[in-house]
This record gives sequence, C-alpha cells and structure tokens, in this order.
Amino acid sequence: MMMRSFLGAATLALGFGLAGPAAAETVTIGIGTQDTTTNTATTGVIIRQLHLLEKYLPKDGKYADIKFAFDWQNFTSGPPVTNAMMADKAQIGTMGDYPLIVNGFTFLSNPESKSKLIAVAAYNLSGSGNGIVVHKDSPYFEFADLKGKVVSVPFGSAAHGMVLKALQDRGLSPDFFQLVSQSPEVGSTNLQERKIDAHADFVPFAELLPFRGFARKIFDGVETNLPTWHGVVVRSDFAQKYPEAVVAYLKAVVAANEWVRADPAAAAAKIEEWTGTNKEVVYIFLGPGGNMTTDPTIKPVLLKAAEEDVKVLQKLGKMKEFDVQKWADDSFIRKAYAELGKDYDKELASTANYEVKGTDDFCHKPITEPRKAGEIWVADEGIHPFSSTACTLGAYKDLTTKGKKINVAYVFDTARGIKLFADQAFYAVTDKDGKFEIAPFLLKTEAEAYAKKTDGKVVSLTDALKLEIKTAANGN
Repeated sequence: MMMRSFLGAATLALGFGLAGPAAAETVTIGIGTQDTTTNTATTGVIIRQLHLLEKYLPKDGKYADIKFAFDWQNFTSGPPVTNAMMADKAQIGTMGDYPLIVNGFTFLSNPESKSKLIAVAAYNLSGSGNGIVVHKDSPYFEFADLKGKVVSVPFGSAAHGMVLKALQDRGLSPDFFQLVSQSPEVGSTNLQERKIDAHADFVPFAELLPFRGFARKIFDGVETNLPTWHGVVVRSDFAQKYPEAVVAYLKAVVAANEWVRADPAAAAAKIEEWTGTNKEVVYIFLGPGGNMTTDPTIKPVLLKAAEEDVKVLQKLGKMKEFDVQKWADDSFIRKAYAELGKDYDKELASTANYEVKGTDDFCHKPITEPRKAGEIWVADEGIHPFSSTACTLGAYKDLTTKGKKINVAYVFDTARGIKLFADQAFYAVTDKDGKFEIAPFLLKTEAEAYAKKTDGKVVSLTDALKLEIKTAANGN
C-alpha cells in the first residue's frame, strides 16, 4: 500500500476544463504551490505576495482584451498539486523531484494534455534538504537504529523517495521499518508527542523541527549521494494556448530570485511572515551559501538525477518507461531569459551559489573562503559574517559575554560545504599544543572518522565553546 501511494496519490480526477477567455474575456491561471516548502518560495509565495506575475503578463496583441485572474492553490506536498493539474484546476505546479516525475508519468495517460518540466525552483547537488529526524531524547542516532520502528513521511513526496532510495541502497526490504503516511504538520506533532519513532520530510522540516527544539536529525539526504531539487511543471495545452503567460510566470520566478538575493535576511523575515517558517530556517536554505541554490535553468545534472529517481520507482514495479529528456522543455525559460536580457547558457553551465562575503569584525580579516566561514544572527542587529569556524565560535563567546542575544549561528560542513546550524553540528577538535583546531560536520559518523584521523575528539557546540580555539584574534 505504501508503494501504491506513489502513483495513487497523484491520480485523480473529478471535472476538467482549462479556464480560457469566456464572455468576459477572463483567463484564470491556476497555480499549485507549497508555501511551507522553502525550496519553492521563489516559484510560489514570493510571486503571489509581491504581485510579480501581474508585472510581466502580456497586455498587448492578442492579450489586449484579456483580463488575467489567479487561483493560487496552496498544498502541503507535491501529489495534491498533480491532482489539481490532472483535474485542470491548476495549470502550473511546483513540487519536488519525485512528485515531479510522477506528475510527468501520470500525464502520459491523459489524452487532453501532457506535463512539461519548464524550470527548476531550487536544488542541492549533494542531496541535502530531505532528512529523517527523531525526538531529541530518542535513543536512535542512525538509519539502522530504526529497524522495526514507526517512521512517518508524506507519501509521494521527495522525502518519501529519499527513504525508498536509502532502503534500496542498503539492500533493505520496504518492511525494514513501519512506514506510514503523515503530512508534515501531522508528523511533526506526532514526533513531538512521541507517538512515532521518526519522521522523514522535505525542506524545511528536517531543519525546522530541530531548530524548534524537540527533534534531532539522524539521516540527511546527502547520504543518498544524489542531487535533490524542486521544479515547475505546466499543462502542455495551457502552454500551447498561452505561451506568453508561461514566459511571464518564469520572468516572475527570476525576479523572485533577485529579490531574495538583494537582502536575504529581510526576505527570510518576510517569508516567515507569509508562511510561518522561522526566518532563521528560511535563511539556512535561501541565504548566501544556503543549502538550496535558486536557479531556474534546467541543468543536465538534475535531469540525470531524475533518471535515477525513475529507476528507484521502476525497481518497485510502479513505473514503466518514462523519458525524462523528452519531458523537459527549456524553451519557455530560455525565452524569459532572452527577453530579460540574461545569458541562459552561462547560468546553465554554472552551479555556483551566491556566497557569504564581507569582513570578519572579530578576527579582523576579509572572508576569502566562504565555505569555511560562519555567520551569527544577532537579535536587533542582523547577521554578522566570520571568516572561519574558529572565528565564528570566538565571536559567539564574545557576543554572549557582552550580553548580546544570539538568534542562531551558522557554520559549514567540513566534508561537503553544507550550511549547518552551529548548535546542531558535530565538532571534531584536535589539540595542537594546548590550542584546539576545530572542524564542524553534519554527520556524526564523519566527525568521528575525521577525529580518529587527526587524533582528536568529537564534541557539541556547548563543549566546543569551552575550548581555547585557534583564531587570528588571539594571535595563534
């Protein structure tokens, strides 16, 4: 039943009828979004709240006498978006990698329309974003500890796909643990009340629940060694009839990306206001050096990852042949870039994110290696950048001594360059003649391996702050 849900959750349908010019010459565009899924902020909630689509929609030629109306439909995961699209209640949808593939495959049987992948919302090449969390007081610390336990996940979601791949990678059967379907909201509550042993989810919940103080991450999507991403699909019949409207939507996506990067802290605060996701959590994904790169170009590496996702579903016997390359259509996003005067092929070739920059005001040096840097969000002051983990922790102690309230601190994983909450990281520390060198890690196993190699030990943030760490500020 668990496996049937992957496709069953994405099939539907009651009613149809693409909204087009009626007597009043009104075209209603249905857009399926996921407001609480931070990866999709630039393809949904930001566009809606800032009225960006209205700015770019065509107003002349065949559109001179057309009035556009919008039906923004907010869902908690991808499969209901596909349901709305199959029913022609939504013409554009945004969702994660596995739901996207199921969307494309499901539409193959639709005689009225197909689905086309027209843009990427955000991605992480290392696979970070999806994760499994347990209660903070749980005795479980790794995937293997969950044998025979109750694990919830939104069925049909990107996180569900991550769980299935993790099982396959380990040669484990689907009944290794008892997997049940729960939405992010239900799973979060049940985990807090300890009604389940673990909860697997997509962005932002594997970071949000630990940030809120009652959960601990024990498995991250990086362990599947496969990129994770969210994207945008459109009904082909709508795209053929109103191609300029589709291009306008993608221009709005580009504008939303630029709005976030212009002032990421302020953007995170607004997204918190609109979605309820803590700004500090939004920032770890969408801020500089964040765990999601917002880039709408359809990169070959992401399509290759999608082909691997297809194989996961095929191994379950729940998906037949599906050509990812034919499903993807970059013509609309290319046209949007051209009309905005942007170089699509240049951005397509790049996987660079925007990075932490500035001057470290504790160690008094410029930031030259962003993925070895750190940041501290100080209440009523904003975000301060630092040049290294050592300088970040040194500044943390200094700010605390001065009575400053720290909202959150960020460091970067030593192995993968992934942004971490400082209090959730594992620190490998090595004693160098009474001074300590320090390396943060996302995964406890990797911190332990590093510490063993350097004759060090693994400590928490609390214990790391007690050490005399080597920094430029103290002359070492």
